[in-house]
Amino acid sequence: MRPLTDHKIEGIDNQININVLDEPGAGGACHEYLISATVLLREIELGTKEIKLCQISFQNGPVLEAGINGLTQEALITVCIDRLRCFQEGDFACDDNQDALSHLEAALTCLQKRTRTRLERGVEGRSML
Repeated sequence: MRPLTDHKIEGIDNQININVLDEPGAGGACHEYLISATVLLREIELGTKEIKLCQISFQNGPVLEAGINGLTQEALITVCIDRLRCFQEGDFACDDNQDALSHLEAALTCLQKRTRTRLERGVEGRSML
């Protein structure tokens, strides 16, 4: 298990933990991530407890070769985009949220461009560059 810490900010209680559960696959990326939280137990129980929040399984292998077996980056980014759009339409609108939203939309556009290019070349869904 390899911990990730990019989401943590010094000076606040960082209770959310992200761990990579697998080794990089053929393309160089990992596929399994566990997101958990360290919670303080009641005083009579003393100590802390790790609780699982979710496990993210990304697509492992090309769809045409391995079938659909996990989430795509595009799907996860789309969820984050939706949340930020909702915040921007509500009481939590701010410049920082708008900047983050713009960057996520740009990231999604780049990944979709990559997929379109692979479709045009006839290699989408296969182990070919």
